Amino acid sequence: MSAVIVIIEHDRGELASASLEALSAARPVATQLGVPVVAAVCGGSDATANDTAGAIAATCARYGASEVVSLMHPLLADYGPEAWGEAIAQFVAQRRPAAVLACGTDRGNEVMAHVAAILDAPMVANCLTINPAAEPWAMTRVQWGGSLLEDSTLAAPVKLLTVGHHAVDASSAPVAAATSSVFEPVLDASLARTVVADRVVREAGVTLTTARVVVGGGRGVGSPEGFGILEELAAELNGKVGCSRAVTNNGWRNHTDQVGQTGTRIAPDIYMACGISGAIQHWVGAMASKNILAINTDREANMVTKADYAVIGDLHKVIPAITAEIRRRR
Repeated sequence: MSAVIVIIEHDRGELASASLEALSAARPVATQLGVPVVAAVCGGSDATANDTAGAIAATCARYGASEVVSLMHPLLADYGPEAWGEAIAQFVAQRRPAAVLACGTDRGNEVMAHVAAILDAPMVANCLTINPAAEPWAMTRVQWGGSLLEDSTLAAPVKLLTVGHHAVDASSAPVAAATSSVFEPVLDASLARTVVADRVVREAGVTLTTARVVVGGGRGVGSPEGFGILEELAAELNGKVGCSRAVTNNGWRNHTDQVGQTGTRIAPDIYMACGISGAIQHWVGAMASKNILAINTDREANMVTKADYAVIGDLHKVIPAITAEIRRRR
């Protein structure tokens, strides 16, 4: 039976919200083709992996997967692009689906690239729209870091696609009954060379990726100490502080705080861009924000002209005033 397979991204059992976007994008494609959505979850082969797979399967079912397949092998206990790519390629070769989708995150694109190389098949990355009714399939995708939209077509026995991160809002659509099964790939021990062995967690809780409010600072903040008022505002709103590349280049903030094409792509409810000119690389990282408020003394700054709202003024006066008003209203 044909299907649309969705690669489920997770980190040691913690489901990535990007996977819910991929499932949501896969549903209309599968509906047009008249086939089910099948979620493919890579994991280890011990009892913990079974518990993790069960929890992930329940969530996938709520987002439209009628079948959840656990790809189990000791090498899949943690993320490894080669091992994941090989496992999924073997699963695809067995099922021969109409298409395989993943979200266009760093991991999603990396794994899909490995799958494409193993299957010697074409791949289209970072799609905004997918039309399976056209022959060949038609899609629009993001190129040049978001500054260009490209209309493409794809003709292949199995279509390999990634969906642009934040291009689709995740929405639930529970299925009547989702089945679960296990697929055990045959993996060579050499694939362990690119499996994550250990990690250091810098922070817990809200991150730039998950924050509903992001307060970003650019060169206009003036100094590392100048970010203190941004941190204060972000704390009041349970948000996170981000920055532009100019700030990290000056050594004012860590690269992990950078919003942009070479940093983190964000999609908060509101992004407050303070003293940021808005170069295209930064805009690419921020453009998925639902609302953008620019605070700048230059009314012609790129970020100001593209923002939903703007305050033309000195951020060192505007930000403390916003913080004070929030506290007064509380």
